[in-house]
Amino acid sequence: MEFKTLTEARRSVRKYADKQVTREQVEELIKAAQEAPSWKNQQTSRYYCVLDKDMCAKVRENCLPEFNQKRSENAALIVTTFEKDNVGFDDKGQPINELGNGWGCYDLGLQNAYFMLKAKEIGLDTLVMGIRDADKLREMLNIPDTETVGAVLALGYGDESPKKPNRKSLEEIAHFDF
Repeated sequence: MEFKTLTEARRSVRKYADKQVTREQVEELIKAAQEAPSWKNQQTSRYYCVLDKDMCAKVRENCLPEFNQKRSENAALIVTTFEKDNVGFDDKGQPINELGNGWGCYDLGLQNAYFMLKAKEIGLDTLVMGIRDADKLREMLNIPDTETVGAVLALGYGDESPKKPNRKSLEEIAHFDF
């Protein structure tokens, strides 16, 4: 699929068909995500993949607000994290600049974007859910304290076709007069 077509086709889907995502598909998406750049190639992003329907239901019920529970029904759930205090820090553990752990979040966002674009390319849809209970996710999925929970990605076969939302004009977001 041509890149422009792919980026314009990917949408946040909030309704999923009752069709199972396979481990092999998720592995393919994670391999694509690994191609994203990361700070000093540290690759600190991690994926906690919940594919079992019963476990997905438990995670949704216990870790997501009601509106995201409904929006992710029938989807697999991928919890994305990054190792904290690693990227963006020097050898003495001091932040390189004011972003500190923001660089780990930045790398995770890049990898999540690759993950979501690859998902669309192979016929799957996604929804990024940032409103979640990180402590409950950590407990249920045995996520170590050395990792920061970023987002939960709903992954599945979309049962809706959202329209492309309006985008800001180039003049609103780009500055060239320097």
